[in-house]
Amino acid sequence: MFEATTILGYKGDGIAVIGGDGQVTFGNTVLKGNATKIRTLYGGKILAGFAGSTADAFNLFDMFEKILENKKGDLVKSVIEFSKEWRKDRYLRRLEAMMIVLDTKNIFILSGTGDVVEPEDGKIAAIGSGGNFALSAARALDRHANLDAKTLVEESLKIAGELCIYTNTNIKILTLEE
Repeated sequence: MFEATTILGYKGDGIAVIGGDGQVTFGNTVLKGNATKIRTLYGGKILAGFAGSTADAFNLFDMFEKILENKKGDLVKSVIEFSKEWRKDRYLRRLEAMMIVLDTKNIFILSGTGDVVEPEDGKIAAIGSGGNFALSAARALDRHANLDAKTLVEESLKIAGELCIYTNTNIKILTLEE
């Protein structure tokens, strides 16, 4: 797990939401508090967020977007191809970043070792140093609160930001609906 950030993805019925905090750290110093670690890909049809080295993440975003273009936006085929490329390339294997990618039908974690993981529940994924805090909060809110998807992500990230020293509460959120 990276001492870097918190990214949370949530896939509900016909909706996908991704959120991330804005803190960038270097060792025990906060370098920036309002970074953007989430974005849309493939013409706004895919949501993605990263944790880890910023430079590495931008390389991964670019590579993943090219694969999405080649696979005509098919997220499942793209993550499989991405994993193959990641594992084959010596340079990529050294990158220190993870990604969450999702659309309204699928959600995946792309690990720093080239693994593709679909969350057990098929709808909530979190990465980064505050990922487990955000994931726990999101699962509890999903089960016991009647919140819309965007509010669930926002509140879960706020909880993570209150607990994790590498995460702040300067939260950005992107939403995708069918």
